[in-house]
Amino acid sequence: YSLIKDEHAIKTLSELGVIFLMFSLGLEFSLRKLKEVGITAVIGACTEILLMGWLGYHMGNAFGWNKVDSVFLGALLAMSSTTIIIKALDELGKTREVFAGLVFGILIVEDILGILILALISGYANTGSLAPSEVGMTVVQLSAFLGVVLVVGLIVVPRLLDYVSRFKSNEMLLMTVIGLCFGISLLALQLGYSVALGAFLIGAVIAEARQIAKIEMLTHPVRDLFSSVFFVSIGLLIDPAQIVEHWLPITVITAAVIIGKVFACAVGTFVAGHDLRTSTKVGMTLAQIGEFSFIIAGLGLSLGLTSAFIYPIAVAVSALTTLLTPFLIKLSDPLVDQLEKVMPASTRRTLDGYTRWIGELSTRKGNLGMILLRKWAWQMAINALLITAVFIAAAAFRKKFIAWWPDAPGGENGLKAILWLGAMLLSSPMFIAVFRKLQAMAMLISEMSVTESKAGQNTAALRNVISTTVLIAGSAALVLLTLVLSSAILPSWNVLVGVGLALVALVIVLRRSFVRVYAKAQIALVETFSQPPAPRHDEPHKPLPSVLQEAELLAVIVPETSPAVGKLIAELQIRTKTGGSIVGIERSGQNIINPGGDEELQTGDKVLLLGSTPQLKASEALLLGNPA
Repeated sequence: YSLIKDEHAIKTLSELGVIFLMFSLGLEFSLRKLKEVGITAVIGACTEILLMGWLGYHMGNAFGWNKVDSVFLGALLAMSSTTIIIKALDELGKTREVFAGLVFGILIVEDILGILILALISGYANTGSLAPSEVGMTVVQLSAFLGVVLVVGLIVVPRLLDYVSRFKSNEMLLMTVIGLCFGISLLALQLGYSVALGAFLIGAVIAEARQIAKIEMLTHPVRDLFSSVFFVSIGLLIDPAQIVEHWLPITVITAAVIIGKVFACAVGTFVAGHDLRTSTKVGMTLAQIGEFSFIIAGLGLSLGLTSAFIYPIAVAVSALTTLLTPFLIKLSDPLVDQLEKVMPASTRRTLDGYTRWIGELSTRKGNLGMILLRKWAWQMAINALLITAVFIAAAAFRKKFIAWWPDAPGGENGLKAILWLGAMLLSSPMFIAVFRKLQAMAMLISEMSVTESKAGQNTAALRNVISTTVLIAGSAALVLLTLVLSSAILPSWNVLVGVGLALVALVIVLRRSFVRVYAKAQIALVETFSQPPAPRHDEPHKPLPSVLQEAELLAVIVPETSPAVGKLIAELQIRTKTGGSIVGIERSGQNIINPGGDEELQTGDKVLLLGSTPQLKASEALLLGNPA
């Protein structure tokens, strides 16, 4: 007799748990951190996926499974469990350690590559081969989605949260954040991606907001509630009879997951330039499979591609590796201590030397020209992704527009013309930006490649040839990209000529407006990253002075010229920097007692400070903008 009457409800609640856990990961792991561990994350994730995919495939063959079952086994073993790792690290209080940041980075790259794995294995299982065009289109669409969510989100979301926070309502702020989380998760689902990816992306965007400390505090109880449901739902999926029947594959696969992932992730992290201790910790933390593996196994089962035993085996292996994960994390330090004792001194010196060498390579600075070229290339790539996203969206809306407006002038051809003109106008600021960057790159490349000492009097002519060649080649590539992206919405040639002339006229008239809009967006993006990250609620502060022995009070009026005007108390980090504390604010006749970190200081505020005499002087100097 089954006690479970509504499996759909259980799965829905577990999905909510995944969303909140991934969202929490995004909040913990801001884009600043992702930049710091980017290379390590890519190398570690790729090493793990390739090795575990190969190992799983050959294990399936050894068990006598068919080819498709073996492919799916390799795919589901390649993915570690984000939710389980977050929970384990949080319970052990290790989320702030260096190795945890590397683990989060690898998990992020894994989740992104997991989307590609789903597309690859489903295509392979159905046809027995991989279509390069489908793989390429999947990569382009995923990249465009990531680019749009991150760029637009970083421009819009921090300003939206600033506006909402002015109402001083925790409920309003929480509902806004949860609305953003569900909205982007739904968008990801509608586009064929996982809700977990959408939740993580919007979490990473919100992590750049000034209100991050309060947002974390408000969302943690909600996350804990639904994450518990997620882990319960995993337990409900375990069938003891299936475990008994397939005990041998489960035992062997569990051992292979632990040994293989520890080795693969540790090697990948070490190759990226981290020491043996950190690399081992990363490997032992990632030694399990989880929710993404369930998605892969469930895909094979729902499509009728895999045998029925694959899913319960995946769940059983996940349960066993989940139980072992906290113990593996705790054992990582003792294991490294033992390795260092038995390892020959020459081997240890070689490993340490390699780590130092990679570290020196990563800290070397290139010349100014190469730095500028890399910066402009990244900016052009981001603009190209945004352009791609606009045209993909226009192509996706084509059939819906035809259904909505069947009597449109010119029929389907007229609707295509409208969509193409709209996509070109929306993309015009990015096109203009790319062309301007292309001009600057052409000039810089010509100057770097041709020097007066070598070319003599032919310097100007050679530079002109190179600059023109680069500009023409880049422009041709841009035109080709536009034609490829427009293929699904291009009208007939006679209509295209008319629409093209209208587009040229509009761009000429609105060019300055496009430039201003792009400049404002770029400034907003720079401002988001230029502001210092707000301190988290659990970061250490300098201790308060002894109230009975040395504490004093000092009132300071914030002048108009103060650098503190318009900043949150959390952003000023007065207690962290000076040891003093703001215990009260008098503003327009109203008193704010013990203001929170999200309180914004304004001109004319009378701020009451608590601290020792040196701390008060330092705090006053910080508020007034004078050197301490």
